[in-house]
Amino acid sequence: MGDFVRGVADTALQLSGWEALAVVLAVAYLLLAVRESLWCWYCALASTAIYTVLFWNVSLLMESALNVFYMAMAVYGWWQWRRGGGEHRGVAIHRWPLRIHLALLAGIAVLTLASGYFLSTRTQAAWPYLDSFTTWASVITTFMVAKKILENWFYWFVIDSTSVFLYLDRDMPLTAVLFIVYVVLVVCGYVTWRRHEKREQKERREQREQQGQLRPA
Repeated sequence: MGDFVRGVADTALQLSGWEALAVVLAVAYLLLAVRESLWCWYCALASTAIYTVLFWNVSLLMESALNVFYMAMAVYGWWQWRRGGGEHRGVAIHRWPLRIHLALLAGIAVLTLASGYFLSTRTQAAWPYLDSFTTWASVITTFMVAKKILENWFYWFVIDSTSVFLYLDRDMPLTAVLFIVYVVLVVCGYVTWRRHEKREQKERREQREQQGQLRPA
């Protein structure tokens, strides 16, 4: 444990300004996402642009490609939160049925095996199957965040826990610490979004009652 802490401290001292900035912006993104703030997408766009280059330089090819996707999703997420939904007032927190999650998990498994095999046989990528898993799972889960699907936090818990190992193995201890923080924050994110969901449901029910569409019991 002491060696790990010293390693993080040494890396922080030697850290490039770009990685430090990416870490700060990444933390800001998640904190703002928990609060459902549109500013989270601005932070996401900047952070992922930096990480695209950083991951490429340490041979995490799928992680680098993933961050290109993140940049596009930052724009899409901003639009969904601001103008999405049936009334174009921004999407509300909601859930997907179990059958959709089962289909998503099956899709992630197939894509992981396919790209993992390709990377392991055609490239020098590190941890091709784990790298592929975190990539494809993150693609799906980022879309879920943009749509404000409550269960996205369960997916992120697994993804971020796996990512900690990847970054430690690639000598990126500060980024590993970032994802340890993420694991804690996703728990807070679920609790916060669940509370917001209940509040929004209550407000919508009260609004329907006032409009005479729903009579109190």
